[in-house]
Amino acid sequence: MDAEIKTEGKFRYLEIGEGSPIIILHGLMGGLSNFKGVTSHFPERGYQVLVPELPIYDMPLVKTTVKNFAKFLEKFIEFKKLDNVIVLGNSLGGHIGLLHAKLFPEMVKALVITGSSGLYESAMGDGYPKRGDYDFIKKKAEDVFYDPAIATKEIVDEVFATVNDRMKLVKTLAIAKSAIRHNMAKDLPAMETPTCIIWGKNDSVTPPNVAEEFHELLPDSDLFWINKCGHAPMMEHPEEFNQILDSWLQERKF
Repeated sequence: MDAEIKTEGKFRYLEIGEGSPIIILHGLMGGLSNFKGVTSHFPERGYQVLVPELPIYDMPLVKTTVKNFAKFLEKFIEFKKLDNVIVLGNSLGGHIGLLHAKLFPEMVKALVITGSSGLYESAMGDGYPKRGDYDFIKKKAEDVFYDPAIATKEIVDEVFATVNDRMKLVKTLAIAKSAIRHNMAKDLPAMETPTCIIWGKNDSVTPPNVAEEFHELLPDSDLFWINKCGHAPMMEHPEEFNQILDSWLQERKF
């Protein structure tokens, strides 16, 4: 990635470009590099792209919840003195974005969710405690994508290292359980924030019917599909993802 990670106060983040701010939230096992396609495209389209590193392994265990990450996002937006932001989240990041928009609607002018938790997610299953089994972890990582080759050795090694670090594993399970407990089905119908839903047709973590339910429950949403695509469309099909999002932002005049 071209930009260097900035460290200011308690925040570590990427910041690229100038213009209307897009804040990107990575998933539980994801990182800043998952959004290379987005961070290279949208600054050239007149947007300021910011990607904060979520403190998943830094918060005290009792505070490792979706709600506290939504509050972390609020503090980041205030720290950067931003308003009218567009929040884009994948997986857990989408869930955090949704809850943040519910809690602080005045800060967010648009939401983009892809493979988001918040209604249903099976990313963890019962498998990650088999932490010594590299081949098992490799298979779990590959299952996230339609094309297993996207799960490079670097990605698998990172997941393997995480689940073999006892405290990281405990916090990973804690936030996964918080996400499962924090179902937003009753909240969504009251949320007026315009929302772009971009989903992989072959997502096995948050299946297509989850996207349809988000679309049905959110009052002002548009749903777009990407074929031959799993849980992370911005990684598997970055050009198509960017094209869909770009068109939506222009049509909605964001």
